[in-house]
This record gives sequence, C-alpha cells and structure tokens, in this order.
Amino acid sequence: MHDGTRAHTWFPFPTTPPASFQRLLPSILNKALPSFPTKPSLSLSLSLSLSLHGLIRVLVALLLASILGSSEARDFLVGGNDNAWRVPPNTTDSLNQWAEKNRFQVGDSLVWKYDAAKDSVLQVTRDAYLGCNRSSPVAEHKDGATVVRLHLPGANYFISGAAGACEEGEKLIVVVMSERHSLRGLATAPSPAESEGPAVAPTSAARRAVVFGSGMACSLVVLGMLM
Repeated sequence: MHDGTRAHTWFPFPTTPPASFQRLLPSILNKALPSFPTKPSLSLSLSLSLSLHGLIRVLVALLLASILGSSEARDFLVGGNDNAWRVPPNTTDSLNQWAEKNRFQVGDSLVWKYDAAKDSVLQVTRDAYLGCNRSSPVAEHKDGATVVRLHLPGANYFISGAAGACEEGEKLIVVVMSERHSLRGLATAPSPAESEGPAVAPTSAARRAVVFGSGMACSLVVLGMLM
C-alpha cells in the first residue's frame, strides 16, 4: 500500500552529503571567504553543501542522459541536402569534407537523394574507390532514394555509377567509429582522407580525445556518487 511518500528511485545517489564532507566544508569556506564579517556557521555550510550536492546531481544526470541519448541510431542525408550526390562544383565542396564534420556510429544510416534516371550509388572496395572502378561493386543502388545502414566500424567507400562522375569527384568515404570509442561530441571524427592511405583507424589525436572524454565522463559520475 502506498504511504503517500515519494520514493526517489530515479537516481542512485545518497540524498545528503557524506559526514566527512560536511565536517570539512566550514574550514574550506573559511579559507575561500576570508573577508566574511563572521565565519560561516555549520548550518550555512550544510546548506551550501546541500545546494552543491543538488547541483552536481543535476549535472551528472544531464551528462548520463546525453551519453545514453547519443547511442540512438541516426539517419544522415548525404551532403546535407537532396542535391548533394553530384559532381562537386569545386574541390572545396567535396562530400568527404561533409563526412569529416560528422561522427558515424554502428547502426546509423546514410540516405541519398538523386535522379535515378541519371545516377546511382555504388558501394565499392578501397581499391575500386581509388581507381573509380565501377565494374564489380559490393552493392549497387539505383532507386533514387537509397538508404545504407552502417553495420560495422571502419571505412565505407561509395562512388557514383554515372560514367566519368567518380573521376570528377562524385564519391564518398564514411568512417564508422567503433562502438567502444563512440562518445558523440567527445571524440574527434576520423578523417576520410586517412582511409585513402594504408590505415583506416582513427588518428592518435582522436584516440586521445576519446580517452580524455571518457575519463571526464567517468570522473563526473564518480563525483556525483560521492556527493
């Protein structure tokens, strides 16, 4: 039978700060606020402690919600608009530059919009991508509204099926991040340019960013649990 009280089961943290923190807070405030006309009382210290505790709980909750929300699969419209799958007007407007600005995870999908009477999308190997070889694609799509789901981490190569279009720059590399290294917003996106060389793994800078971001997230979670 419900007793009328509200159980706070949504967040597994204690409702009051540890006693050790409460004992230390007055001395911390005395050092931090030497110009106070009177020394902070224990009640004031406890009040500030509770306020700080509540703030940290909110921050940790928002962080966890952001991390969990980022794991949802997303659809990416290739190039960001319906007319992007075409020969780029110049070298500074390539689809690979668009890909560099995004972070792709396993489970995400790529969406193409194009005129099926004039073009198509070929998923190819790395060698076929570099040589613009349209003869033996891994998969061919020509429905005008292509959706390709990214099932595995690593590089994915796409070229146009129209004659001569790949040679003029209508092609795309999408590097999918590993699931264990996919904190969106904390990791640097692997560059498609790296996948044209021997290696397709994220750069050392990207790995350092992931480690730093993961460590920061874990630190905030631990801090919230201690508070």
